[in-house]
Amino acid sequence: MPEVSRFFGIVIRMYFDDHNPPHFHAFYGESEAQFGIEPIGLLCGALPNRAISMVLEWAALHQQELTRNWERLHDEQAVQRIAPLQ
Repeated sequence: MPEVSRFFGIVIRMYFDDHNPPHFHAFYGESEAQFGIEPIGLLCGALPNRAISMVLEWAALHQQELTRNWERLHDEQAVQRIAPLQ
């Protein structure tokens, strides 16, 4: 599963040929959650509240890049790294 970004101990990944709706996976320690891209929001899983807030903020800043990466993965192309939350 390609890593898209990493910030404050949170790792963002996307799977090749993953199911709809377009989404990404966020990992923090032993926790994992899936977040939708359009609209941005928590789909399932659990992270600490602060981590969820940071992931949502980051996703809002990079929604177009996330959408392009989703399309790239479904065209069997490599993802492009996305800048971390600063």
